[in-house]
Amino acid sequence: MTATPTAAAEVEPRAVASGTSRDEMLRMEDATIRFGDQVGIQDVSLSVPRGTILGIIGPSGAGKTTTIRLLTGSLEPTKGRVRVLGEDPRRFHRRTRERIGYMPQQFTLYPDLTAGENVDFVASLFGLLWFRRRRRVKEVLQLVELWDARGRRASNLSGGMQRRLELASALVHEPELLFLDEPTAGIDPLLRARIWDELHRLKDAGRTLLVTTQYVNEAEECDQVALVAQGRLAALATPDELRRQATGGDVIEVETAGPFEGSSLLGLASVRTVTQVSPQSFRVVVDDAGVATPSVVDAIGDAGGDVVTAREYRLSFDEIFAELVGRNQRRLDAGEGPGPLDGRDADVDLPPGPPPEGAAPDIAGRELEGEPVTTEAIATGHDGTRMPGGEPTTAAETGDVTDRPSHDDPTPTDEPETAR
Repeated sequence: MTATPTAAAEVEPRAVASGTSRDEMLRMEDATIRFGDQVGIQDVSLSVPRGTILGIIGPSGAGKTTTIRLLTGSLEPTKGRVRVLGEDPRRFHRRTRERIGYMPQQFTLYPDLTAGENVDFVASLFGLLWFRRRRRVKEVLQLVELWDARGRRASNLSGGMQRRLELASALVHEPELLFLDEPTAGIDPLLRARIWDELHRLKDAGRTLLVTTQYVNEAEECDQVALVAQGRLAALATPDELRRQATGGDVIEVETAGPFEGSSLLGLASVRTVTQVSPQSFRVVVDDAGVATPSVVDAIGDAGGDVVTAREYRLSFDEIFAELVGRNQRRLDAGEGPGPLDGRDADVDLPPGPPPEGAAPDIAGRELEGEPVTTEAIATGHDGTRMPGGEPTTAAETGDVTDRPSHDDPTPTDEPETAR
């Protein structure tokens, strides 16, 4: 089973003591965030089982990163309930935190360390011992094609190479649950395909991934897709289900030798709608293209038409996105409320603004305080203090990471071992 919406009233009968079922990696129940009198997200309910890729897809500012912040403990819900790996994200235990990998949207590693040193340092924070750490640093740098650049300072890498370095740092400790905020942004198509191959390999190995992206066609790579637009969850379904939601069924594209009025086919039991593209071509929406195509061709012949081609037409995800978002907008304009297209709860966000008073530091680390955050903040918080209910994480799992370098001096106090 893949990611599914959950009603607030539903309680998993097999829930374990931690509050989630054994195969459930995260759950949101009526989660709402408010910034003063403005709503961040509202009444969002969904669950993600183990071994799933959930794609959160939508344009910039649609609410993708806000959801990631909530799930990583950067933001606390105003109401509702959030559980990740069975725990409140705001109170992760150290060992739970070590099971999570996070790739932020902007570059947050040390600019004065080399690519190899950055990944090695992150690996040490998660407790990887030297031999395994050296092996994993090489593996992930080779994966993102940065092994030959391992000796270059991060500040001297291009924007796309910095994105790949962030991804390598998120993968180095082999986490069970990965939050990847636009991992393929600024990366060339060939490398993007290779990265998705690696994400699929991780899923096949039992890992769970939440991936945000602005590339709509990457929906095909996901098991489930949360389609977000204008701060609302426009749809939540598998890629094939999204395609059927956009069209209302399967689509047959027909071209005839001469002009033919496609609307004459509306009398067929299997035909739902017909769209005339040109005098000699039209698209027919049916329940099942494989079953209905012969009857459509026969009906055209009986009506005096001559079919040149008749084939199933699969909408691109750009077309699917445009249709579903447009349909959702028409519902909003008609005053039908925030419900998504398939009747599930809506997801609302707003442009970046100041956090509510008393909010937690932003470990996702960008707009809320206007200051970059290093990977150590995952273990210690934005200001170097321990996160609520958590413990610091070091290579020895006992050191005090509050004594961390400032952003003005990006060189760590303890010089990390250089990847060789």
